[in-house]
Amino acid sequence: MSIQVKNLTKVFGTQKAIDNISFNVQEGEILGFLGPNGAGKSTTMKIATCYLPPDEGVVEVSGYNVVEQSKEVRKTIGYLPEHNPLYLEMYVREYLRFIGKLHGLKGGKLKGRIGEMIELCGLTREQNKRIEALSKGYRQRVGLAQSLIHDPQVLILDEPTTGLDPNQIIEIRSLIKSISKNKTVIFSTHIMQEVQALCDRVVVINKGKIVADDAIDQLKTSQTKVAIISAEFAEAIDIARLKVIEGILTVESQPKNKYLIKAHAEADVRPAIFKYASDNNYTLLGLQQQEITMENIFHELTKQGGDQ
Repeated sequence: MSIQVKNLTKVFGTQKAIDNISFNVQEGEILGFLGPNGAGKSTTMKIATCYLPPDEGVVEVSGYNVVEQSKEVRKTIGYLPEHNPLYLEMYVREYLRFIGKLHGLKGGKLKGRIGEMIELCGLTREQNKRIEALSKGYRQRVGLAQSLIHDPQVLILDEPTTGLDPNQIIEIRSLIKSISKNKTVIFSTHIMQEVQALCDRVVVINKGKIVADDAIDQLKTSQTKVAIISAEFAEAIDIARLKVIEGILTVESQPKNKYLIKAHAEADVRPAIFKYASDNNYTLLGLQQQEITMENIFHELTKQGGDQ
C-alpha cells in the first residue's frame, strides 16, 4: 500500500477541517481527490506531505508514518502545492540543481536527473531562462520537475492546472499521464474532464468527510439515482399532466418549448412521454436522455456545499 489514511482529523480553532476520514491508495494507482473549495483536500495533502501534523489518526506513505518518520516520507514523496512556490530570481537549471542538492543528489547523478527532468517536462527551450520570465504553464512544468527530480515513489499534486489556459491544461494533463506510469499519484482538481481522463479511482470529500470512494465507472453506477431527459415540443404543453406520469419527479420549463425532466433512474419514462404526446396531439420534436457525467455526480455529492 503506497498511502494509508486512518481516522484522520484536523481541527483549526473550533472548525474541523478534516473529520475522521480514512482511505488507501494502492501502488501505481492514480487517485482523483475531489471536493468543493474548503472541503479539506489541501489540508489532507499537507498532512500527507509532512507540512501539517494531524490532530488525530495516522497517515503512512510507503510504510512510513508522517509524524514519526517524516524524513523518510519526504524522501519517497514528490509534492506540488496549489500555489507553486518557486524562487523566481533563479534560472530553471539553477533551481533544479538547488532542489536536487536538497534531496542529496550530486555529481553525475544530479546532472543526469536535471537533464531528464528538463526533457520530460518539456523545458528544453526554457532551461536557461529566469523562472520569473516564464509563463504560468511553464512555471507549472518547473514545479512538476522539482517534485520529480529525486524520483519519488509517490506524487501529490494539488490542483496542478489551476489558472492555466485550455492548451496549457492539455499539456500538463498529458505530462501527468506520462510521468504517472511508474508512480502512485494523488491529485486534486475541479476539472472533471481531468478526472475521467487520468484517474483510476476518486475520493470525494465534503465538509471534511468522505462522501464517495470508488472507481469512476462504479461511482457512476452507484450514484445514478435520477435520469435527466431533455424533451422538445412544437408547442407549449400541459406540464401538470406530464408530471403525473409514473416515475417522473420534476418537470422544468425552458425557452422555446423545451422541458427538462427528472425521473427515477430505474424507470425508463421515455415510452410514456411518447404516449403522452400522442394522446394529447402534441408534436414531439426531440427526446434525449442525458449521459451521467462526473459533473452531475460531483454536484449531487456536494450540493449542500462546504465552508471548511
